Amino acid sequence: MTSPIKTRLADLDESLFIPRELSWLSFNARVLQEAADPDVPEIQRLRYLGIFSNNLDEFFRVRVAEVRRLISVSSGNPRQRAKELLAAIQAEVVSLQHDFDRVKESVMRALEARRIYMVNERELDDGQAAFVQQFFTSTLRPELDPILFVDGAPIPVLNDESLYLAVDIESGKKHRVAVVEVPTDRLNRFVEIPRRSGQAGRFFISLDNVIRACLPQMFRGVLPIDSARAFCFKFSRDAELELDVGIMESLIEKMASSLKQRRKADAVRFVYDAQMPKRLLEFLSSKFSLGKYDSLIPGGRYHNSKDFMAFPSVGPKYLELKPLPAVPLPEVDGAENILAALRERDVLLYYPYHSFDYVIDLLKTAAMDPQVESIKICLYRVASQSRVVDALLNAVHNGKRVLAVVELAARFDEQANITWAQRLTEGGIEVKFGIPGLKVHSKLLLIQRREEGQSRYYSHIGTGNFNEKTARLYTDFSLLTYDQKLGREVRNVFDFLQYTYRRHEYDHLLVSPHSSRTGLLRMIKREIDNARKGLRAAMTLKCNNLVDREVVMKLYEASDAGVEIRLIVRGMCSLQPGVKGISENIQAISIVDRYLEHPRVYVFYNAGEPEYYIGSADLMTRNLDYRVEVLCPVRDPAARELMQTVLDIQWHDNVKARVLDRGQSNRLVGRKGKSAAIRSQEAIHSYLQDGKRPRLPRSNMSLPAKQRKKNGKK
Repeated sequence: MTSPIKTRLADLDESLFIPRELSWLSFNARVLQEAADPDVPEIQRLRYLGIFSNNLDEFFRVRVAEVRRLISVSSGNPRQRAKELLAAIQAEVVSLQHDFDRVKESVMRALEARRIYMVNERELDDGQAAFVQQFFTSTLRPELDPILFVDGAPIPVLNDESLYLAVDIESGKKHRVAVVEVPTDRLNRFVEIPRRSGQAGRFFISLDNVIRACLPQMFRGVLPIDSARAFCFKFSRDAELELDVGIMESLIEKMASSLKQRRKADAVRFVYDAQMPKRLLEFLSSKFSLGKYDSLIPGGRYHNSKDFMAFPSVGPKYLELKPLPAVPLPEVDGAENILAALRERDVLLYYPYHSFDYVIDLLKTAAMDPQVESIKICLYRVASQSRVVDALLNAVHNGKRVLAVVELAARFDEQANITWAQRLTEGGIEVKFGIPGLKVHSKLLLIQRREEGQSRYYSHIGTGNFNEKTARLYTDFSLLTYDQKLGREVRNVFDFLQYTYRRHEYDHLLVSPHSSRTGLLRMIKREIDNARKGLRAAMTLKCNNLVDREVVMKLYEASDAGVEIRLIVRGMCSLQPGVKGISENIQAISIVDRYLEHPRVYVFYNAGEPEYYIGSADLMTRNLDYRVEVLCPVRDPAARELMQTVLDIQWHDNVKARVLDRGQSNRLVGRKGKSAAIRSQEAIHSYLQDGKRPRLPRSNMSLPAKQRKKNGKK
């Protein structure tokens, strides 16, 4: 007899899946929860508001743009479903915007209680007003280039995601309209001004309010102004790049051309001040050809709240999260050099608890070591001042062969990567741009060294980019290993990237688009088979996004077979945990705290012989089928113990973990009874620094005592 779950899976029942766009909005709601939490320091709350806003911008440029394209190219039921999804997205965004405005007011009140004030142009006293006028004349006005609309003149192309003021001018009996970009790319959005007479504290005004205070001066000598009012607005445009397949144009030229076209792409969102007069809104909508499927979203007086991410550090230190110092690695620090340390044992780095400087040290050591012959690396996103690139260029100066695979299509970093590719090429590095149609998302580094007459390999396989800036903000794993079997397979991945006609078999690595999907599904099926044999079966999957339908269906099948499944998913999760008859053996949480949870870690119990994998691939169709990704087994006992302890601590987080459920409630896991508070990111830091592991219940990966003893002997 066929089980009900198999029947529903065979029919691809849509009710089994949460739309990934709505799941993503639920993730951003979790970020907003952090901004709303009064226990979070006030400046950090403000920065969470900035993160929420920045996330929402990208959501419209990518996810909403994709839904709009689907509407335009589909017909029948698929088109109707896409239209319904777009309507649901718009309703949820409006609801989140209301929540955002409420939270923002709360944060501003909390800052005022700390004597930090954000004031507008109508709240300035005489001294502050004089300062603002002087600042406008000396600093701001030279950066402004207002555009006065003239009948019959071409419509200017406005920058995506820039902040604009629409200025409604009354001049005699005429109404004129001008647009001016607020230059937040060149000046800090928040300007500190003198305190009010007789009132202590720190005072700030936004650039847009400085402009509002000085509107007559901006048009002085151009036209007489009886009155003028300014209203904020901004565009979000479709971020998808169109690359033609012409063979006479280089990839860099195509990418640069496509980036120019992105500036002219269709608007997918027009956000404006709800107080904007209807006449002015209709004028702008007409001028910018906003259609019925564009999201016109009314809001408050201010937009581009993403600028809060760069709000100045002011006031006492307790208004921000106390930094957690990096934890040293004595086994590396005490070695002759890092290459010698790797010959002794694998090293598993866990950022930002460990410093990214260990990777920089690895590159610098390889650059100077006379026995190192070559360095190969995949670059997806690098820091604006990259010591990684500096080390690679130094390696060339020291006579090494260096290959850099640069992904030009890293979304929103395309222009930066074009610039890096040119600099690397000029520095003598061989630069490859990967494979047409396949983004190279792998986090690979391979050092080839001559030892005792033969080539030996030192490898890096990680979950995050070679970016020292994000390594201080994102949690990620990096495995540094002298394992020659893994090294040869990493070499084969680079061989494939250089010569795409060469196909390799991998016995250890899982490599997209060749074997990641089949390998992960095979390990899930093994747990299913073990459960059906009456053996204990379990898995823990930690990733950024879980939306691939084949994987989701396989996890439902595993749950039905009795496999215990724990999911730690930061962002989108299409799977519905804990649903009777479908996913009763699946639990899922999401953690939002000071660091962005970024690792991909997949652990399978395997009848008491657990297998641990880390790598770059999320459980998304694009990662499994349309990118070059690498997942790597972790076999070093100490590294596995570290990974399992981290997963156990995170699973028992009862301070910052939210439950992922069918209703997307985002409720906090919370403490039960008299249980101790466990804030996983801080608990992990304590564990790494002092070896203090919090008391936790038995893990779903815990082995019987006999098996633990057996593994210890190995």
